[in-house]
Amino acid sequence: EQNQLRQDCSHLQSRLEAAHSECQKEREEKLLLREQLWQSGAELQQQADFCSTLGSAACSLLWSGSSREETVALWLGKLPSFLTVAAQTLESFVKSMDDEIKTQPGDHNSQEHQFVLALVGTITNIAAVTPGRDFLSSSGHVLLDTLMKLLQLMRPAVFPKLKVLMLMALYNVSISIKGLKFIIENKDLIPLIWTLLDDEHWEVCLHCLRLLQSVLLEEDVVLLLGSSLLDPELQARVGRLTSSLQPSLKATAQQTLEDLQALQDVTMVVLKNKAVGAIRYGLRITNLCFEKKY
Repeated sequence: EQNQLRQDCSHLQSRLEAAHSECQKEREEKLLLREQLWQSGAELQQQADFCSTLGSAACSLLWSGSSREETVALWLGKLPSFLTVAAQTLESFVKSMDDEIKTQPGDHNSQEHQFVLALVGTITNIAAVTPGRDFLSSSGHVLLDTLMKLLQLMRPAVFPKLKVLMLMALYNVSISIKGLKFIIENKDLIPLIWTLLDDEHWEVCLHCLRLLQSVLLEEDVVLLLGSSLLDPELQARVGRLTSSLQPSLKATAQQTLEDLQALQDVTMVVLKNKAVGAIRYGLRITNLCFEKKY
C-alpha cells in the first residue's frame, strides 16, 4: 500500500512538474507576444505620426494654393474625392478625441490638429470663391452636413480655431442662394447656433453671429425654420454678446439683435394681415351664404 502511495505521489509530482513547465512556456510566449505587440504598436504610431506629418504638410500646401481663385477652378474636377476624404478625416478626428482632450481648453499643436486645420482652411478658401462655393452648394452636401454635425460634438472652448474655420466655410457657402437654402433645411442649424453662441471663445461667437445674419437674409426663413428664430431666448443670447469687450463681436451682436427684432416685427405684421384677411374672408363667406339663402 505504501508503494502504491509512493507511485501515486511520484505520478502527481510528474504531472505538477509538467504543468509547471507548460505554464512557464506559456508565460514566456505571452511575454514574447506582448513584446511583439508593443513593437507593432510603436511602429504603427510611427507610421501614424509620419502620415499626420505628411498630411499636415500636404494640406498646408493646399491651403496656401487654394487662396487663388484660378487654382480652385482647376481643382473642380478632382474635388468630389477630396471632399469625401475630408469629411471622413474630420469626423474621425473629432470622434477619436478622448474625454481628457475634449475638456481641455485651447488649441493643441499636434500634427493631427495642424492637419485638420489646414484641411478645413482649404475648404474655407474653396468656398470663398464663386466656382468653389457653387460646387459645394450643389455637390458638397455630405461635407456640409458633417461640418454642422461635428460643430455640435465639439465642446465649448475646445479647438476654437478649427470651429472658426468650419463656421467660415459654412458662411462662405451661405453666400450662394442654393447653399443658404441647403444650410437652412438642416434641422440641427438652430440648435447649433444656440450652442455656439454660448462658446467661451469670442471668435467662435462672432462667426456664429455672421452665419446667423446670413440666414436671416433669406426671405422665407421663418417659413423654413418656424418660430425658433422668434424665441426670446435666442434674442437674449445675442443680447448678452452686445456687452462684449471685443468691438467686432459687440457690433455684430448689435446688428444681429436688430435683424432679429426686425424679423419679429415683420412676422407680426404678416400674421396680423393674415388674421385680417381671414376675418374678411369669413365675412365674405357669410355674406355669400346670406345672399344665397334669400
